[in-house]
Amino acid sequence: MSSANTSRRVAFETIRAVNESDAYANLLLPKAIARAALDTADAGLATELTYGTLRRQGTYDAVIRIAADRPVQEIDPAVLDALRLGTHQLLSTRVASHAAVNESVELARSAGSRGAAGFANAVLRRISRDTPGEWMDRVAASARSDDERLGLVFSHPVWIVRAFRRALAAEGRADELEALLTADNASPRVTMAALPGLAEIPDAARRTPYSPVGFRLGGGDPEGLVRSSEGRVRVQDEGSQLAALALVNALPVADGERWLDLCAGPGGKTALLAAEARTRGAALEANEVSSARAGLVRQAVAGIPEGIPVSEEDGRTRAGEDAYDRILVDAPCTGLGALRRRPEARWRKSPADVPELTQLQGELLAAAVRGLRPGGVVAYVTCSPHLAETAGVVAEVRREFDGTLEELDARAVVTSLSASDPLLPPQSDGSGRAQLWPHRHNTDAMSITLLRRH
Repeated sequence: MSSANTSRRVAFETIRAVNESDAYANLLLPKAIARAALDTADAGLATELTYGTLRRQGTYDAVIRIAADRPVQEIDPAVLDALRLGTHQLLSTRVASHAAVNESVELARSAGSRGAAGFANAVLRRISRDTPGEWMDRVAASARSDDERLGLVFSHPVWIVRAFRRALAAEGRADELEALLTADNASPRVTMAALPGLAEIPDAARRTPYSPVGFRLGGGDPEGLVRSSEGRVRVQDEGSQLAALALVNALPVADGERWLDLCAGPGGKTALLAAEARTRGAALEANEVSSARAGLVRQAVAGIPEGIPVSEEDGRTRAGEDAYDRILVDAPCTGLGALRRRPEARWRKSPADVPELTQLQGELLAAAVRGLRPGGVVAYVTCSPHLAETAGVVAEVRREFDGTLEELDARAVVTSLSASDPLLPPQSDGSGRAQLWPHRHNTDAMSITLLRRH
């Protein structure tokens, strides 16, 4: 088997596991690449094929439905995944058409039968006869509404399209919807963080525009740098860096403060908070209810010399009463802000998930407020721009603690950290919430709210 075919096989098996077993591509793919002993170029091909196919799955299903003249639900799931992978190569890569068709047919044959191979061959050859633009026109024409058209063409479920439109409209920027959907389908650049007081940004690196500890490498594998630094240099989205730094910089830090990362897994923000606490005379504790994720937190803070205690308690009771000066609530959420990195999430979440999540988010934030000492600050953070998970949760908790909470201007705090003005417009509800966006800031769509207890 050629190296390119091995890359296709790795991508196909990863996509199968994602769609069949609810696996996570970002966890599974690196292991599959290592097992196959792919070199850098072939690992890059496997990564592009996997993530590209998963991101554009909704669009490719629409193309396959038209080309096969049958609903995709009637196609064997393994054969459908082979068709998706082949369609991605035909419409979105420079892979030669004959290679894309032939190898995808072989994948269908191995997963199905001789009849499955013949069916896959017919569908993919039909797709290969027309240009990507012609297929996009057909897909758009098949939509029953404008929202459905956007969902099909940009490969997002309609409910997410509508949630994004409302969140952008809260800033008066609903006209940026297509730019946001496009950004969600682009491969994100790798961003690094150098833990303050423990690591320096390499001379050859390019600093990020907003986070003072962020940088991008000129090339090469970042994992080598992470390992050699013992985790004091990390891969971390710039939005996540800003979320942690916003809590630290919301108010001047007094010596001896107690900080808590309430929902710490997997630990990236914890490590940055720990480094900041170390340089500012504060003490950080971390909590993560999931034992597996708590283990990841312990790994993330292993490079902090003094060590960080990590508890495994329910965040709704962990903070206690009047105990902490600063608390980070990086709340469990739909993850709609990180669809570039976790493309399968868009197909796994539904509107039905939102009420249960917002209930939990509100309970965690309320618990954090009770855990603050007078004058203390909580940062409420979600990797989602969904207004129910952001503005809605904060408004409900502020009503619960009527008159005891002051909202700080998170937009001003984030801007004060930045070498470039991030241009964070006001929210229509008059809040101080800071909302980052993939299409505007090249970060995950992180929402940051800062609340101070009187």
